Amino acid sequence: MAPPNQLCLVLVIFLSIFSLSFLPTSAIIPKANVSLPIPSSQLVKNLCNGKAIQNHRFCLKALSTPKVFAVMDTTQLGTLIMKLGAVNAKATLNVYNEIIKKPGSPQALKSLNCCNWLKIPKPQNYDVAVIGPEIANCEKELINAKVQAPRLLVGNRFMKYYVSMGYEITSTLELENPNEY
Repeated sequence: MAPPNQLCLVLVIFLSIFSLSFLPTSAIIPKANVSLPIPSSQLVKNLCNGKAIQNHRFCLKALSTPKVFAVMDTTQLGTLIMKLGAVNAKATLNVYNEIIKKPGSPQALKSLNCCNWLKIPKPQNYDVAVIGPEIANCEKELINAKVQAPRLLVGNRFMKYYVSMGYEITSTLELENPNEY
């Protein structure tokens, strides 16, 4: 038979485990000062309410895609905005290419050539400070020349909105991570 000390130890362990089994089994979460990811809907609201946003409704609608729900932080949202803007720019470029292939007046062709932001190589067209005025100039020239290109004008307008979204997300990232920019 086991010595009395060992028997007492086994009995204490058994009683301890038995008495603890009636306690709730939920995890104990320490009060840590760790920031949790902001839900994507709050990220979108914060962005679309930003000062640089030119069209609040467009921003909310453009960012109501299923891909946005997977976004966990501002950087991912910024990446998604740039991708959406690139898709819009490509679609606008396709409209531009269709229009310039059709015969038109010299004045219309001249105003279309002012929309050269569409033809800028990718490495150069990332800067919203540069491309914003180019888009506005293109739109102005098309309107002044009375060029019937509603799809191009809409593409330009949407591009301006994406540029404002890109500017706002960049500003937000700079505020969140001042040492990285």
